[in-house]
Amino acid sequence: MLGFRKASQVHVYCPEACEEFLTKALKRYKIKFVLNEFDLQAGVPKVVCHFRSYEMVEEQQEFLISATEMGAWVEPLVSYLERRVGYIETNLLDANYFLQQKAFSILSNNANKASKRILDFIASLFGLTVTLPIFLITALLIKIESKGSVFYKQKRVGLYNNEFEVIKFRSMRSDAEKDGAKWAQKNDSRITKVGRFIRKTRIDELPQLINVLKGEMSLIGPRPEREIFITKLEKSIPYYRFRHAVRPGITGLAQVKYPYGASIEDALWKHKYDIYYIKHQSFMMDIKIILLTIKTVLFAKGQ
Repeated sequence: MLGFRKASQVHVYCPEACEEFLTKALKRYKIKFVLNEFDLQAGVPKVVCHFRSYEMVEEQQEFLISATEMGAWVEPLVSYLERRVGYIETNLLDANYFLQQKAFSILSNNANKASKRILDFIASLFGLTVTLPIFLITALLIKIESKGSVFYKQKRVGLYNNEFEVIKFRSMRSDAEKDGAKWAQKNDSRITKVGRFIRKTRIDELPQLINVLKGEMSLIGPRPEREIFITKLEKSIPYYRFRHAVRPGITGLAQVKYPYGASIEDALWKHKYDIYYIKHQSFMMDIKIILLTIKTVLFAKGQ
């Protein structure tokens, strides 16, 4: 009877046409792997991952089924990696990932969605009441330093690709976008002195509690982005608009794990965490994100 091989390496199986692509992708991780080894004489692999198994020839698919029958741990490669690294490797995604996953409970569980909305409403109402003195002081400081409105309103894309006006304390000069839309940069010269402080402490985000109260946002979720940038990003980032399956958030897993984003590469990394959050969202995860956000605020680690 065949035994199991040592679990020191992962056995990955894919269509031959994907071997070069997967080899390059997997070398980015500190994971020992063997690609497309179908000889079972040395024993059954303990961990078997597959990529695009629906494109594999029948004999290869039968191999995966045999490994399952013999007790091997068999799962999609992207699921294995997300458990190891804590985010979704978006370059490995295809339509089957979304169509066959039952873990997106935040999208299909009405009770889950209702409880999240109730918590958002109560928390935002409480937050607006408690932070009223901060609102007043911030508004006064903004007015003293520069001309223009205290608040900054801008159209962003939210749930189901519907646009809404996000509300923030103005942290830039009133003419910051006279030459058109630009991503905010680190040490951006358009940011005022007060603006730099309220960004680092995330105070500039407080007015978004009004958006949460109105049901346009959630406390936790992917950050809302502008349509002009989304149109550009979705050309190079797989399934970028899937983030709009949930309400955007004031804070989120991407914000506490990868706090700065001013390029396509940064947006890609944030997307990896956003997809992970949508799939694995839970009450305990939300609590952890809130605690990490509080830490960011207290130690002024924002951008």
